[in-house]
Amino acid sequence: MLVFIDESGDMGRKIDQGSSRYFVVTLVLFEDNEEAIACDQRIGLLRKELRLSESYEFKFQKMRRDLREAFLKAVLPYSFFYFGVVINKDPKKLYGEGFIVKESFYKYACSLVFENAKPHLKDATVIIDGSGSREFKRQLQYYLKKKTDGVIRKVKIQSSHSNNLIQLADLVAGSIHRSFGKKGDKNSYRPIIKSREMKVQVWPY
Repeated sequence: MLVFIDESGDMGRKIDQGSSRYFVVTLVLFEDNEEAIACDQRIGLLRKELRLSESYEFKFQKMRRDLREAFLKAVLPYSFFYFGVVINKDPKKLYGEGFIVKESFYKYACSLVFENAKPHLKDATVIIDGSGSREFKRQLQYYLKKKTDGVIRKVKIQSSHSNNLIQLADLVAGSIHRSFGKKGDKNSYRPIIKSREMKVQVWPY
């Protein structure tokens, strides 16, 4: 079982100075490793179909609308599911010293999405986007294993640039985040992959 984690938005609290209103963490789950490999290969083929460089990174914020839609339609036939947590950073709802520290904020958001996914996890290898320090990786691994009663076997942190399925998680996270915004394409992406959605939780309520 393979699990890919990515986020959309930022953890800044100064919304009136440019920080995002929402911070989204998404978990994409493949129960079958062979299905994950097939989806990975399909994403690689999509670059050729779209006449993109082999090194092109599919990243929601940097893509045009037509490329986002093409990507989501291309991966839809593959058997993956996703969970999301949308943190509403409205200062009237989100408070507490723990949310000021980036590491604790990220750990808590991850714990929420993993709690929702836990009934579906078994001996999972979790791949998270980002470099992260060795100590942060160790702490996050311990934290997630503790929170999910040992259903996680391993936690890896890899670069999204070289991992197609982290790029999938990025597109899913971006689609969820956009659906809570005000832009004209807010309803363009999430409906495409709605059949793969297990739960998207908004917190605090």
